[in-house]
Amino acid sequence: MSQQVAVVGCGYWGPNLIRNFMLSENVEKIHCFDKDRARMETMRRRFPGTASSRDFDSILKNDSISVVAIATPVSTHFRLTKAALSAGKHVLVEKPLTDNSRHAEELIEIAEKKGVILMVDHTYLFTSAVRKIKELVDTGELGKLIYYDSTRVNLGIFRDVNVLWDLAVHDLSIIDNLFQAKPVSVACTGNRLEPFQQESIAFTTLNMDDGSLAHINVSWISPVKIRLTLIGGTERMVVFDDMEASEKVKVYDKGVEVPDDPEEIYHARVQYREGDMFAPRLVNEEALNVECRYLIESIERGVRPFNDGESGLRVIKVLEAATKSMLAGGTSVKVT
Repeated sequence: MSQQVAVVGCGYWGPNLIRNFMLSENVEKIHCFDKDRARMETMRRRFPGTASSRDFDSILKNDSISVVAIATPVSTHFRLTKAALSAGKHVLVEKPLTDNSRHAEELIEIAEKKGVILMVDHTYLFTSAVRKIKELVDTGELGKLIYYDSTRVNLGIFRDVNVLWDLAVHDLSIIDNLFQAKPVSVACTGNRLEPFQQESIAFTTLNMDDGSLAHINVSWISPVKIRLTLIGGTERMVVFDDMEASEKVKVYDKGVEVPDDPEEIYHARVQYREGDMFAPRLVNEEALNVECRYLIESIERGVRPFNDGESGLRVIKVLEAATKSMLAGGTSVKVT
């Protein structure tokens, strides 16, 4: 069964969605929507054969369109997604799902009522690197996860949300995907620095319900772009450097071993395990292409995607708690 997809918003991310949906075998037609006339002209030249419109209502009323992909500013996500879901369309919405959890909950309810899929574009979950790390976690090769430490910085551009909602959202979606434990509290410090109108730097620490920790450093004011994540398990540890051209993921057989015998612990006989390092082979394919195919497959099979509205809501609740903590000077805030 072929699907017709409408991509709403043809600025930065929209053209990437159009290109990847065009590569999906079960997508027969792409519709482009943007209020900007110049952008529409560009889309017509760049993607011949796509339909274009500057009337959002025409997309909602078109029964041939079954999927709407929303790539617009965060402040518009709720209104546009609600309209598309209410019209009976499956929706893929760019991260984060909305700018508050109340709106996210309403969207989840509408999707359930209409029997359609609500999927959040947490693209990092579809990278070969994160999929391989997920495999290592699920097979138990890393042991119990005990920490997550990420640096995600660059010289950024202005957004309609702060740096947490722009960059930390990636790490929070990865943590939600990898960890069985859930965050119970968050402490965050950050600052709004010129010329940004939103907080442009933030340091966030999550306390998980099993005692594990996560730390996320995000910034729009770094002279270099860094995408480096360390994940520690009781058996092995992982270094994920997304800026590496090859060997993005390295697995280290290193750790600390403490004897079970209380007498030996008393004498502080701690041993350090030094093992091999290996870089698992990663499939060379674009994450967004994998995600677009996954959405279409989920629709046709009638199954709920793992990056559904509920996963988006969990991420938003942590973002809200982190923002509240940041505005309170770093006070620990419970994640509801």
